[in-house]
Amino acid sequence: MTQPTVRLVIVDDHSLVRDGLRARLAVVAGLEVIGEAASGDEALALAARLAPDLMLVDVGMRGMNGIELATHLRARHPAIRVLMLSMYDNREYVLSAMRAGARGYVLKESPTEEILSAISAVCAGGNYFSAQISDLVLQPGANSAPQLTAREHEVLLLLAHGKSNKLVARELDISVRTVETHRLSLRRKLGVDSPSDLLKIAVSNGWTTL
Repeated sequence: MTQPTVRLVIVDDHSLVRDGLRARLAVVAGLEVIGEAASGDEALALAARLAPDLMLVDVGMRGMNGIELATHLRARHPAIRVLMLSMYDNREYVLSAMRAGARGYVLKESPTEEILSAISAVCAGGNYFSAQISDLVLQPGANSAPQLTAREHEVLLLLAHGKSNKLVARELDISVRTVETHRLSLRRKLGVDSPSDLLKIAVSNGWTTL
């Protein structure tokens, strides 16, 4: 039986990187690059329009970074799997990507065979981390951070950037009472409630930038 084609989108704010990835993946049987995005906003628009199976996402993009994008994708398009491609083997980046819902984390310098192995593992429902990354993930305390739901992530990011409960409700199309409930849950899990403290937590976990 023929294996279904994996439809993927490349998300990176450097055109040369996107061109290189497309060239490496376009010749692989069973893969189809159906789109490219140069920003998080473009990626969200493509996710809604194309419904890809997988997004290859750069962690360190300007504006909305890859971890913020993964958080939004998990909330809005949970069926789309996210595989991070990064030049950084920083432990906090890796852990933040995992918390945001990424299914794998591969260094950009990895050979094509490893990227393909990661795509295969993630699309099969598993996880994949480059060898250097696995060592970081397995360090003691790697999963000690509070576990937030996808919606809590979204509420936290909006509150951290100064949005009122009413504006958060409008942007997420939920009630103000629901925002207040999420805010109470965040206060319980994180021990803070002010926008400045929420922003510090979001930045320290790589969920947003200042």
